Amino acid sequence: MISTSDFKNGLNILVDKEPYQITWFQNHKPGKGGAVMRVKLKHLKKGGTIERTFKSGEKFEMLSVTRQKKQFLYKEGENFNFMDMNSYEQITVPQSLLGKMVNFLKENLEVEAIYLENEIIGIDLPIIIEITIAETEQGIKGDSVSNTTKTAKLETGADIHVPLFIKKGDKIKVDTRTGEYVERV
Repeated sequence: MISTSDFKNGLNILVDKEPYQITWFQNHKPGKGGAVMRVKLKHLKKGGTIERTFKSGEKFEMLSVTRQKKQFLYKEGENFNFMDMNSYEQITVPQSLLGKMVNFLKENLEVEAIYLENEIIGIDLPIIIEITIAETEQGIKGDSVSNTTKTAKLETGADIHVPLFIKKGDKIKVDTRTGEYVERV
């Protein structure tokens, strides 16, 4: 059990029998009454963020969150199959658990699986990945000067905006947090 005085960013706790991670906190002393802790919490399974206020000294159960290296193997229907990099054991993760990350999952990509009390709750992709353009409109010589973009389809099927000079077959770097083009490889 930990107290509000032990709060720090990134700490995983159980609030109302739900798993949360502290993303921001502030000790607040109103004009009258006892001190309180204002906290922003991110739900570890659903991903939503809430704001709560706790009385100073309130106790919470700390949660154990671990990370393991996995390699994406293939998609099968609505499920995604990963292999543990140490034991070579395969696990299946439903698409609902991955969210928008499926747009950047390509075969043999190394990811980190996030486990809460030995139950997988999500996957973290590398921040920058290299990926190939599957199709896009033809660029014109000299288009590298302007800041204009066009839509391109990645090898994973996702659509992103790229500069006009990018063509089919080019390898590019994409920021997986925002889904934005970074640079041509």
